[in-house]
Amino acid sequence: MSAPENLFEIGTDGPSTIVAAVDGSVTSLRACAYAAGLARRQRAQLLAIYVPVVGMLAGTSAEAALALRQGAEETAKLLQELADQAARERGVAIRFCTRNGDPYTEITRFADEVRADALVVGASEHLGHRLIGSLAVRLVRAGRWPVTVVP
Repeated sequence: MSAPENLFEIGTDGPSTIVAAVDGSVTSLRACAYAAGLARRQRAQLLAIYVPVVGMLAGTSAEAALALRQGAEETAKLLQELADQAARERGVAIRFCTRNGDPYTEITRFADEVRADALVVGASEHLGHRLIGSLAVRLVRAGRWPVTVVP
């Protein structure tokens, strides 16, 4: 039985839009490089998203908030350069996006907006996430896209 013609099927013929979440960790940079290679092999569009946790630090002073924002902007520029380099080395184009807010919420919102077929994220490097769950685990549990977790 086939799906009605007007329904969009995500990922049915392999990914055509791949979202890689980056945060500056070693595993997220590996995830971006892996996503770039996957995009090249699949001839897919590659999008990278960075969501700094600056907005989630309530109760900080104005000076501290400004320093955190500036640090996040510098990190975003560096991550965009690294993502561009990884994409160039693998022969693909990449679009880089920065969003503010909760990483899980913003990544899922972005993936929905761009109609992502696949997400690629780095495995958490924090021991505590084994107990309370990491971003990668939350994305997998959402069950809306295939999620590749790169160690």
